[in-house]
Amino acid sequence: MTSTDELSQQLREVGLRVTAPRLAVLGVLDEARDHPSVDQVARRTRAALGSVSTQAVYDVLAALDEAGLARRIGPTGSPTRYEARVGDNHHHLVCRGCGGVTDVDCAVGDPPCLEPSDRQGYLVAEAEVVFWGSCPDCQASEGRRTL
Repeated sequence: MTSTDELSQQLREVGLRVTAPRLAVLGVLDEARDHPSVDQVARRTRAALGSVSTQAVYDVLAALDEAGLARRIGPTGSPTRYEARVGDNHHHLVCRGCGGVTDVDCAVGDPPCLEPSDRQGYLVAEAEVVFWGSCPDCQASEGRRTL
């Protein structure tokens, strides 16, 4: 768990004012390992802070994403989710059953892990890969292993 002083410093380093909602949301993301949705972030932030509007949470998440302190991910068919793990070009495993999202480190080689067959003049800085399947809990409840 990152201290409040460290979270405050992270905000300052990217030019964001340190406010209670920003600290609380950044703290929620720092502690989360489940890639929470906005609603989940809002509930957890309220538990830590007391009172904050959902719109304020949306605004803070947008500011953190733009500043590079949070990453927005949007697996197809799932609500937008957020994480504090940024800058390392990791990927995600998504369960088709429960919608759970798990981090997975870069598959092979140095970032961006994958080279497109034709970059068409683009300078590729990052590759976003989503692996879809069935998590161990869903496999157990289904009584089989599926992909």
